[in-house]
Formats: sequence, C-alpha cells, structure tokens
Amino acid sequence: MIALDQITQDIIERLRGAGADKAYCTAATSVTREFNVDGGQFSLMRTLFDNSLSLTGIVGGKKGSVGINKFDDAAVSQAVADCMASANSAEADAAWDLAPEGGTRTFTQGVLEADEDRLFDRTAELMEQISKRFPKILVEQMIVSHVRSHSVYRNTNGAFYTKDAGYYNVDLMFSGHDGEAASSFFGTGAITDSLDHPFMELGSIERDLADVEKQIYTKSVGEKFTGVLLLPPGCLGSFLGDIADNFASDGPVLEGTSIWRDRLGEQVADRRITISFAPGAKEIVCGQSYTGEGFLAEDFDFIREGKLESFLVSLYVSNKTGVPRAKNSGGSMIMRPGDRSLQEIIASIDKGILVGRFSGGQPGTNGDFSGVAKNSFLIENGKITDAVSETMISGNLADMLQNVVAISRETVADGYTVLPWAAFGGITVSGK
Repeated sequence: MIALDQITQDIIERLRGAGADKAYCTAATSVTREFNVDGGQFSLMRTLFDNSLSLTGIVGGKKGSVGINKFDDAAVSQAVADCMASANSAEADAAWDLAPEGGTRTFTQGVLEADEDRLFDRTAELMEQISKRFPKILVEQMIVSHVRSHSVYRNTNGAFYTKDAGYYNVDLMFSGHDGEAASSFFGTGAITDSLDHPFMELGSIERDLADVEKQIYTKSVGEKFTGVLLLPPGCLGSFLGDIADNFASDGPVLEGTSIWRDRLGEQVADRRITISFAPGAKEIVCGQSYTGEGFLAEDFDFIREGKLESFLVSLYVSNKTGVPRAKNSGGSMIMRPGDRSLQEIIASIDKGILVGRFSGGQPGTNGDFSGVAKNSFLIENGKITDAVSETMISGNLADMLQNVVAISRETVADGYTVLPWAAFGGITVSGK
C-alpha cells in the first residue's frame, strides 16, 4: 500500500515552503477488477491500477491547481512547482478559501474485497437470463467490475481525511434486433455493495431490457400535439440534473443568469416535489464524504415541498455572492415519491409520450429546451401504445416543475440515485 498520508503531508509542507498561504491536496489509488462482454460473449478479464494526485495552492488570493498520476519524488516536485507557478500567474481573488476548521476522520464504505468468482457467476447469470427472457436483445457491451479505492485528503487548516471504498458496478449497452430491424441503442446500469441479488434485479435493468425489446418497430407520432411527458427514473434524473445546473449551480448563480437567483425560500415548483442531495442515505453506495474545500459532506434538501431550499454552489461562489454554500458537491439525488402507482398515472393520461432517453442541447438560461425523444412510447387514452420513432419534444424546465401531473409511489434505486416516475403537462411533441 502506497503511503498516501505521508505523500500528502509532504506536499502540504512543500506548498507552504514555496509560499502558499493555504493549500489542499488529494492522493488516491484504485484497483478495478473487470469482466467485459462484447456481442453477447465474454471478451476480456483484466485488472486496472490507477493513481491520481491533485494539489491546489492559494497565495495572496491567487489560486493554482495541478493534477498528475504519479507519486514519485520528481513528479511531485514538478507538480508543486507547476502549482505555484499557476497560482502566481493568476489574478488575485479574496473569495478563494478553505473550510475554516479541520480534523482527522476515517471513512470506510461499501465492500472492499472483491469476490471475483461470484462476480463472474452473477455476470454469466445475467447473460443467460437476457438470452432466455429477452431473445431479441443484443448486448453490444457489458462491463462488470469491482472498484476499490483508497484516498487521502489534507489541507493547511488541519483537515486530514482518509477514505476506503469499494463497490460492484454493472454497465450495459444494448439494442433490440429482429432480422434487419433494430431499435435505438440504450444504456443502463447500477452499482451495489452486495452480490446477494441477481444483477437483473438492480436498478431498472429488467424494465429497460423489456422496453427496448418492444422498440424494434416504431411508428410516427403523427400530428403535433401538446400533452404529458412521462419520465422514468433514469431520464427524470437527467432532466432534474439540467434543472439544477441551469438554475442553481456555480456558473448561473455567479454570472447572475439564474432565474432563481433571488428566490431562495420561495416556491419554484409544485408542492409535491422534494429533491435532496443525500450522499449519506442508506440507498446510496459510496457517497461523497468530504468536499475539495475540506468540509464534511452533509445531506441537504435542494427543493422541499416546492420551495427552493439551497443553491448548489461552492465556497468560492458563496463568498463572491453571499449565497449560502451547498453542504455537498451534488450527486446522490433523491426525489420523494408520490401517492399514485405508475399504472394509475398512465391510466390518467389522455395523450402523452413516455421518454426513455432524451438527446438535446444545452437548455436556454430561461429553461427552454428542445431535443429528440429516443426509446419512447406513445400514451393514448390511458394506455401505452406504440413505440415511436425519434421525434422532437420541447418545453421549459421551470414550467415543468409547476406543471406536475403526478409522481409515482414506485422508485428505482441504482446506487447513485433514488427516483420515481414523474409526469409533467404542457410539453410539445412535434410529429409530422
């Protein structure tokens, strides 16, 4: 085991010796044991080793950062010199800072030792289940792995955090085929700290395979209409991520382009919406333990019962704007479930579209979006009918939050997030 604690201590001392007023660094190693499947067949088994080192120095309010993947003395010496050169050439900004208090903490998460035999068996089991239950699915690529990491964080305010984490990861890329006909490709996956359950049961893997097998033959949506957008958990997470990025993250808040900039504590969404960033939740596998600035990560509500409770900003942007900093760096999103079953929601929709995957550009600063709905189904008269060919959908992210039709009781936990299905009205679907 590489002595990362000694490496980080040495780096902090060198940065101080070179003139840094404040500094922090993270050194990490990881080992990945991986099985690859290509075209439905095992193709590769390998073990990957990775090192990473990042260091930041602040001198006279000027900040410089460097990242490398080596730990030898020559590489570290050069990184320290480059970091200080970067800081000295930067513009001074008093907003750069660290968490005011440090301490020593040790974190252990997940499963540290890989059971490679059982991991292989679970992988083979998943391949066999796909072949038997979804014969029209071609697994173009599957990567199943165990990742173990060891990291050490240290800063000049006395923070010294050590973390050991391990998890199993399942990632699939696949499509449906029937002779020459084929669906659009789709990706799904999950992480877990246990091999007690078949991979088919993780996240939304089973439902995603079933849906894609039904998307080989598609029909046009027909005429343009305004209706309901039903988002499964995976696609919902993408939309909520865009909402957070567009209205609450560092850039829009700092630049003043966020339409929520002065709405902290105000109603910005339907009262049924509560969204949290909760790395400490039991459903989250190996969530964040501390931030780069040296704060211990805490769970927090982003939106609670429709009210904006927190922006997602760093200490730097907080110091620049006066907006309270976020209690973690984002990720580990959890949305409170609703009070209706998915089937009840579908039965309530007269005209709409269930979108499994969305491909669009960056939303406008006001939240306007437009893009292509992929892996999708038409909903008519309370029933899911035809798989639809790629079609355009458009709307506004802020308006979506106010136009909630329903949120499902069911949720999907994939190790990264815990999200329900959600339906939103007022979405334009462009047919012929």
